[in-house]
Amino acid sequence: MIVIDWLAFVQVFVAAMTGAVLVVTFYSLGLRLLVRAGRAPVVAPAEFTDAITVITEKEARRAEKAAAKAAKRSPLTAGQKRVALIGGYGCFVVAGAAVLGGLLLILFNH
Repeated sequence: MIVIDWLAFVQVFVAAMTGAVLVVTFYSLGLRLLVRAGRAPVVAPAEFTDAITVITEKEARRAEKAAAKAAKRSPLTAGQKRVALIGGYGCFVVAGAAVLGGLLLILFNH
């Protein structure tokens, strides 16, 4: 007869949901703070063989120009931008620590 420990199942489910929410929340908050600090991440387009749409070099330059223009128009002072930048990096550290903590639990919790 198979016996299922439902309490352990619920514990794993709650831990997984909490971890996922933490990682997504802090990563998105970190990106938002980076944008507010005027450091919007611009990612070079990837070339896929069967991609539906591929951004051109001209569109990438236009996006970089728009990000630089938005950074100049930011209503934040230099100090506020610095705090937003530090907060953004802090959020990335928290998200990374949550991922690392989950991996350590998986690897060393025997």
